[in-house]
Amino acid sequence: MFNVRVYGIMINEQKQVLVSDEYIRGGYYTKFPGGGLEFGEGTLECIIREWQEELSQQVEVVEHIYTTDFFQISAFDGTTQIISIYYLVKPISPFTAPILNQPFDFEIPEGVTEVEGVRWINWDEFNAATVTLPIDKVVADLVKVKY
Repeated sequence: MFNVRVYGIMINEQKQVLVSDEYIRGGYYTKFPGGGLEFGEGTLECIIREWQEELSQQVEVVEHIYTTDFFQISAFDGTTQIISIYYLVKPISPFTAPILNQPFDFEIPEGVTEVEGVRWINWDEFNAATVTLPIDKVVADLVKVKY
């Protein structure tokens, strides 16, 4: 079984990278904004939909950055192979999503299993160690070299 994930990398005018801090099923993860490809959807449609749903942000895809080229099992179910596709995106609407001031700077209400928030990481502080998931670490290194 495969799980296709699509993520966007946004770098602002201050040369900061947007990341999503997420509490998922008892774990804390810092990753790039994005999510799962839905049946009948193309990857470009997916990243545009995900950014609209998660950030109320209209984005334009600038270029493809990376597609997973190694085997990666899901960190969440241990049975699904993850294929992740990453695009550089730029805003085409004002950025209005609430910004966290520090990692995981949110409350987790009783009984809630998923909470997320986004924050900007300064370019000098951004690297593979700032994200949690193995494929994101590969992409962080690529982004640092390419941009």
